[in-house]
Amino acid sequence: MPSDSIRRPARAATVLAAACAASLILMPSATAAPGNGNGGKPGHAGKDQTANVTVMGTSDLHGYIENWDYYKDAEYDDAAGNDVGLAKISALVNQVRADRGRSNTLLIDAGDTIQGTSLTDYFANVQPITETGETHPMAAAMNAMDYDAAALGNHEFNYGTELLDRFEEQVDFPLLAANAVDWNTGEAAFSPYIIQTVKPKGNKPIKVGILGLTNPGIAIWDKGNVEGKLRFPDLVETAAKYVPQMKAAGADVVVVSAHSGTSGTSSYGDELPLENAATQVAEEVPGIDAILVGHAHQEIPERFVTNKATGEQVLLTEPLNWGMRLSVMDFELAKVRGKWQVESASASLLNANTVEPDPVVSALVKDAHQRVIDYVNTPVGTATETMPAAESRYRDTAVIDFVNEVQTDAVERALAGTENADLPVLSVAAPFSRTAVIPEGPVTIRDIAGLYVFPNTLYAVEMTGAQIRDYLEYSAKYFVQTAPGTPVDPETLTNADGTPDYNYDMFSGISYDIDISQPVGERITNLAFDGAALDDAQRFAVATNNYRQSGGGNFPHIADAPVLLNQQTEIRELLIDYVVANQVIDPALFAEENWRLVRTGEPVFG
Repeated sequence: MPSDSIRRPARAATVLAAACAASLILMPSATAAPGNGNGGKPGHAGKDQTANVTVMGTSDLHGYIENWDYYKDAEYDDAAGNDVGLAKISALVNQVRADRGRSNTLLIDAGDTIQGTSLTDYFANVQPITETGETHPMAAAMNAMDYDAAALGNHEFNYGTELLDRFEEQVDFPLLAANAVDWNTGEAAFSPYIIQTVKPKGNKPIKVGILGLTNPGIAIWDKGNVEGKLRFPDLVETAAKYVPQMKAAGADVVVVSAHSGTSGTSSYGDELPLENAATQVAEEVPGIDAILVGHAHQEIPERFVTNKATGEQVLLTEPLNWGMRLSVMDFELAKVRGKWQVESASASLLNANTVEPDPVVSALVKDAHQRVIDYVNTPVGTATETMPAAESRYRDTAVIDFVNEVQTDAVERALAGTENADLPVLSVAAPFSRTAVIPEGPVTIRDIAGLYVFPNTLYAVEMTGAQIRDYLEYSAKYFVQTAPGTPVDPETLTNADGTPDYNYDMFSGISYDIDISQPVGERITNLAFDGAALDDAQRFAVATNNYRQSGGGNFPHIADAPVLLNQQTEIRELLIDYVVANQVIDPALFAEENWRLVRTGEPVFG
C-alpha cells in the first residue's frame, strides 16, 4: 500500500490548482494589503468605497448532525438548555445568508468533525465508508450546507489516514492543515490555505484568505496512525510562513481556522509545539484579521488580542462545541489607495436552540441516523444489577471495575505464552462519563458505548512499583485539598485546577488510599500488592489506552515505558465482545473496592 508520504503532497498541490480554477483564487498581487484590525481609519474612503464581509464558523462538531443523544436514545438535553447538531446550525447559516446576502458570506470549520458520536463510530467501524463506498453523513450534511473550507482537528486522525482520505474525497470543499507535513519531505500534506473571492453587491470583489492549522498533539494522541507519515510543526512558525504568501496572493482579509485553544498551555508538557496556541498566533504573526478557534470546547463570542509587531487588534471567536453555537465574524472594509483594507471586525455567537433543524439536512441523513439508532439499541447480553457511573470520579464503582476487568483479561490472554506472561497485570481506567449506566437486565451496545466514549485502543506497558506510585500521585492532583472536619461536596471535590475527568486514572490489581487532606504529591498511602506493601522494584504489566500510552495527560513514566502490547482494538469493542462472549455482566465476579478517599486515614465516604 503506498504511504501518505508519497501520495499526499502531490494531492495537496492538485487541490490548490483545482481551487484556482474554481475561483478559490490564488493570485499574486504587487502590493499587500496595508493593514488590518478593528481600529477605525476615518478619512481614507467614502461611503461608496466600503463593503462588508461575513465569515461564519463552526468547530468541534464531533459527528453531531441531529439534536440527538445516541447514548440516551433521546433528544439532546443539558442543564443549560443547549441544542446540538449541524441540522440546527444549517438553519442559522441560512438566516445569516438571508440577512447579509449570500454573496457576502463564507462558511468554515475549525476541525474535529468525524469522531465523537455513535454515528461517526458506525461509519468508521460498523459500516466503514472505506469498505462500503457510502458517503459519510458528515460529508453529506456539510456539502449541503456549502462549506467553503474546514481545518483538520486531531480527532480526524483517530480512525486512521485511510478513512480520512476517503472523507477528504467525499467533501466538496478543501480540508486545510498547513502544519501537517510529509514525514520525509516536509511538504504540505493537505492544502495549507485557500483564497475565496467574495462579491459584495455593488462593489469590486474581495479576496478572503482562510489558513488552516491543526494540533501538534496529533503526533502523540494518534502516534500509531501518523508516525512515519506526518509531522506537525509549530502553529506560530507555520502561520508566519503562510500569511505573507496569502497577502502576496492578494488576500484582503486573512482568517485563520485553528484547531488550537487560547490558553497557551499543553496537556503533554513541552516535548511538542504548543497545543493551545491561538493567542500566540494572534500576538506574533502580523497580517491576521481574525482566528476561528477550536479544540478547547469553549464559548468565546468575541475577544481581541493585540499583535506585538503591528499593534493591530486580532479578533478571536470560538463557537463552543457539537454545533451548539455558530460564530459570525463581520468585517467592514474600505478602499485605501485602490486596495481593500479591514477597518473593523466584530463577532457574535448564534445559539442552535433558537431554531428548528434544517429539513434539507435532516432528510439527507435520515436513513443513516435511524440505522445508528437501531444499531446502538441492539441487546448483546444482560447485567445482574444496575451499575451507574455517576460517582465513579470519587468512589470505587463496579462500572469502572468492569472496564478494568476487561482490559486485564485481554492483556493476560495476549501475554500468555510470551516472555512477559509471568508479569502481574494491573489496569487503569478513567471516569469518562458521569451519566453512563449499565442497567440491570438487557444490555445494549448503546449502554456499553456510553460507558467508554472515546475510540481508544488497548495497550500494555511495563512499569515498576516506584513508577506506579509516581503515577498515582500525579493522578491524585484531580482532587481539591480538603482539611479534616470540613464538609465534603462531591460536586466541588474533583477537577482541581481544571483537570478533566478523563485525566483521573484509577488502578485495579493494587490497593491504595488517597489522602485528600495532604498536598499534591503526598497523597498516596497504604499502597499494596497482593496483601503486602508495594515493592518499588517489582515489575508489572499495566493495561492502558493509546491516548495515555502516547503521553496524553502528561502522566509520568507511561509514555517512556516499554510497550508489551499494542492490540489496536478499541476498548469499547473489547467491552462489547466480553458481553457477547459471556452473556452476563456480574459484578460479583470482578467488583472490588481497592481504593478510597481518606483524610488522615478516615474514609471520606462510607
